[in-house]
Amino acid sequence: QLQLAESGGGLVQPGGSMRLSCAASGFTLDYYSIAWFRQGPGKQRELVASISRLGRIEYVDSVKGRFTISRNVNNNTFWLQMNSLKPEDTAVYYCNHPEGMFSWGQGTQVTVSS
Repeated sequence: QLQLAESGGGLVQPGGSMRLSCAASGFTLDYYSIAWFRQGPGKQRELVASISRLGRIEYVDSVKGRFTISRNVNNNTFWLQMNSLKPEDTAVYYCNHPEGMFSWGQGTQVTVSS
């Protein structure tokens, strides 16, 4: 069974940092492109960062220079390092294939607030 599980969210003050993790089970991460998505209150889900099988990385403009996507194929995990967080980064964050081909997990809530 193919599963993705997100973790690492919480409450952080503006300007702070947070690292999200995504653990894959039932498939080998190295075979797929992977992305982080987020869905803020009253907003549609958006793709914020992706990393292809060959390591090509892309970010949505709003997080460029602040977020870093990375992966460790040895333990089937990838991460999203988020720095200089802003209130508008508040959302539930999900990991999945860039085309959403896997089942969606529960996500992890990130709240940026003072």
